[in-house]
Amino acid sequence: MSAAATGPKLDERRVGAWRPGAGSFSAVEPAEAVLATNRRYYEAFESRDLDAMSDLWERSDRVLCTHPGWVTLEGWGAVAASFFALFQSGHQLQFVLTRERPTVVEGAAWVSLDENLLGDQGGVTVATVNLFVPDGSGGWRMVGHHGSVVQSSPDQSG
Repeated sequence: MSAAATGPKLDERRVGAWRPGAGSFSAVEPAEAVLATNRRYYEAFESRDLDAMSDLWERSDRVLCTHPGWVTLEGWGAVAASFFALFQSGHQLQFVLTRERPTVVEGAAWVSLDENLLGDQGGVTVATVNLFVPDGSGGWRMVGHHGSVVQSSPDQSG
């Protein structure tokens, strides 16, 4: 894939990130570390683990979260409350992630992807962008999530 296709050139520095099963921190490429953090977000969501979800987010007033169909929530308090409410709803969700595309630039990263949701109320695709900032210890913290339900129409093709 060319640099033009992937956006700005990825930061070539290696950073420390937790690798599941490794039992310790190890050096990984920044894009890999961001993808790992992004995937932990979905693992926490599927397991409805508020502690794991809280560990992923920056606890500040600058965080933003737009769940599909919701108004944009601003600040960690509102975002945390939204996950508490969602996790208490009793609806079990499974995420099948496709079209994951990480981008890392100086001081920020984002992952654009499709969340293909499977649940007890059917399935839906959500076009999503998750935003991350360095946490100061070699990892990444979420500062933004935006999801929008993809409406299929007869004139749209694959």
